[in-house]
Amino acid sequence: MWTTPHTFTPLFLSECTRMIEIQSQMTERALELLALQEDVPCFILDIGCGSGLSGQTLEESGHFWIGVDISSAMLSVALEREVEGDMMLGDMGQGMCFRAGSFDGAISISALQWLCNADKTSHSPPKRLFKFFSTLYSCLSRGSRAVFQFYPENSEQIELITQQAMKAGFTGGLVVDYPNSTKAKKMFLVLFTGGHQKLPKALGTEEQQNTGTDHIPYSDKRERMKQIRGKAPKKSRDWILEKKERRRRQGRNVRPDTKYTGRKRSGKF
Repeated sequence: MWTTPHTFTPLFLSECTRMIEIQSQMTERALELLALQEDVPCFILDIGCGSGLSGQTLEESGHFWIGVDISSAMLSVALEREVEGDMMLGDMGQGMCFRAGSFDGAISISALQWLCNADKTSHSPPKRLFKFFSTLYSCLSRGSRAVFQFYPENSEQIELITQQAMKAGFTGGLVVDYPNSTKAKKMFLVLFTGGHQKLPKALGTEEQQNTGTDHIPYSDKRERMKQIRGKAPKKSRDWILEKKERRRRQGRNVRPDTKYTGRKRSGKF
């Protein structure tokens, strides 16, 4: 039987590009909130890693990562994209099965809110949240942080999540970027393993909104820092060659470099 080939409209492609851009920006912000030491590669846990978009941002920042996701389909997409991190299939609500002190930090983009749902009759959101946070606390090195960007449905979910996190031993709280903006508002739960610390400053607070824009500045800042450090711009030929060389050192199968490597495509299908 003949099948009709998939066609992608410019609107669809634009929406996909925008979603990838937003995911990258939120990951960059999560990295900023982790407050890792500059120019020191760290070992990061990506919870709800999906297709590896956040992991790619971690790679570009020079870090190593392991991803966990409940969707085998999304992990298959990540494998097709040939991301550099290791990934495993797992349910957050059943806990993190890693050795104590394994990670220098943890991030999660748009995943934490799902633990508030009871998808099965055996699921108890408070118990699943406590199991998750207590095992996460154990596998993080002392003094490290965990940062969650999430979309709570209501204040009750925020209270439930933070309550279980504190019960598991974390300190910290919410950082809400651009709280007065409908489009740019983002909520981050920033957790500490090393006792009480001052929460990072939110972006877009009243004193920062004098510019009259919802643009998120941290992505521009990170790009400038990359240029200062001499890193090639993302998706450039040099950037692609560097990434391929890293994979060769890891023993992976990589296509040979040719004159077409890194060449921009026309965008027509």
